[in-house]
Amino acid sequence: MPPARALGRQAASGRRGRPPAAGSGTSRAALSHLRASDAVMARLIEEIGPLGNFREGRPAPEDHYGALVRSIVGQQLSVLAARAIWGRLIERFGGRPPTPVEILADDPDELRAAAGLSNAKVGFLRSLAEHVVAGELELDRLGELDDAEVTVELVAVKGIGPWSADMFLMFQLERPDVLPVGDLGIRRAMERAYALPALPAPAQMQEIGEPWRPYRTLACRYLWSSLRNQPV
Repeated sequence: MPPARALGRQAASGRRGRPPAAGSGTSRAALSHLRASDAVMARLIEEIGPLGNFREGRPAPEDHYGALVRSIVGQQLSVLAARAIWGRLIERFGGRPPTPVEILADDPDELRAAAGLSNAKVGFLRSLAEHVVAGELELDRLGELDDAEVTVELVAVKGIGPWSADMFLMFQLERPDVLPVGDLGIRRAMERAYALPALPAPAQMQEIGEPWRPYRTLACRYLWSSLRNQPV
């Protein structure tokens, strides 16, 4: 019988697939499409200018399991708080992300105390690990699925909702046509850029973003960037 660490690595492999890369969404064709399809987006592109590499300023690429663990750890936390807890978590496992088997073998109370996790997040991490070990979430297949199919697979795990699935699609699989209607930053940016009377509801966001297809991820990057240009 293989040791727990080896078994955990087998279950967690989740290599990155080969979907269309969001990084290619900064191409001349993508920018031309956004400019031509939406005057507000054209203004943002002009004001903000070229965007950096899609992964600029973000952690180095992880396997799919590690990315999902990091996503759960960082839910509803500031960037600094999330980094601190992530650091304590990987320190507990020898300076690397834990495998699914290691999460399930660890004492939940000790894990919570050592990493500074909430009881709920420990439960979410265990749910993710259980799905992976049982073969209910096949990480190696995610890169082969379309966006809707990936979302269905991920939200079946307790603690992973539509927003987390959208972030996984955008930043892990680098899909080019994602609009995270649950993201507060995108909602605020739309409210400002389109002079809306209030934060837009998902249906209104979908309507605004429809002309951006198939480059909604790039449009969202410009919306996020526009917030940094706003006075505090």
